[in-house]
Amino acid sequence: MKAIVLISGGLDSILAARMIQEQNIEVIPLNFKIPFCHREKKERSSDKFSLVRDNLGVELKVIDIGDDFLRLIENPRYGFGSNLNPCIDCKILMLKKAGSFLKEWDADFIVTGEVLGQRPMSQHKQALDIVAKRSGMEGLILRPLSAKLLPATIPEKNGWLNRNNLLNFNGRTRKPQMNLAKVFNIENYPNAAGGCLLTDPEFSQRLKDLLEHNCLNIEEVELLKTGRHFRLSERAKLIVGRNERENAELINLAKTGDFILHPSERIAGPTGLGRGEFNSELIRLGCSVICRYSDLPGKDCEDIFYKIFPQKEEYLLSVTAIKEEELLVLRL
Repeated sequence: MKAIVLISGGLDSILAARMIQEQNIEVIPLNFKIPFCHREKKERSSDKFSLVRDNLGVELKVIDIGDDFLRLIENPRYGFGSNLNPCIDCKILMLKKAGSFLKEWDADFIVTGEVLGQRPMSQHKQALDIVAKRSGMEGLILRPLSAKLLPATIPEKNGWLNRNNLLNFNGRTRKPQMNLAKVFNIENYPNAAGGCLLTDPEFSQRLKDLLEHNCLNIEEVELLKTGRHFRLSERAKLIVGRNERENAELINLAKTGDFILHPSERIAGPTGLGRGEFNSELIRLGCSVICRYSDLPGKDCEDIFYKIFPQKEEYLLSVTAIKEEELLVLRL
């Protein structure tokens, strides 16, 4: 008997997998990659692999569903949460995708680490029922941490595992999970802080701007994770780095035809990336934004360099820093 276990990278899904292993069922840990995780969490993705390997003794499978997820964002059937988080549609997509691998991987059912009542939009009983029906996996989704509070699934009814050994966790408290982690000797697990950028108001505002301007794609979403963002016109954006790491990141994300802006080497200041259709007026506006974030002790005017990527030839504009009230109008 085998089960596909959806692994988020947090503690709950690892606990669910361990509970299934305790009932002598082979687990296939599966993580779906989407483009909306925090950059810090993405950079620590190796932790997810080691967490699975160390505590489950098997290797994590990772499948990229980024393109499918972007199409979902454009028109989620069950709408958004407090920001641009389409939680119910997200669950449906992932469970439907997992179900498509059951036969290929010779697996019998799907396991998740969901806890009833933990997430207000997607983990109440009605939402769980909708997800099961719309994904086509009704009866084949087992949630071990809250199973005793939910109707018996096919694996339970058929005796593939013992329902008495499942749990009745409920609500947002983390204490039961932490106690269970001690029982299983699971250590160094990540905290419960949300990793989805779609719940972040600032990021959601930037994403909404992409949707409104029909610019939604993986490359543009990656760019949203870096720097300060400004809408200069209907067809032009400027992204300004907030530190040395982001300045370098913007250069790495630049595409042919983008504009790269920066102050002279004698003063400290950010790198800017301009994307879209820039005329001379917008170039000057972009330079004035870069000037605003540069170190200008006792000065109102500064030289800002710009070039068209990947060309090496640079041009120079002497500009005045944009006024604060004008900057706020442009800020996303």
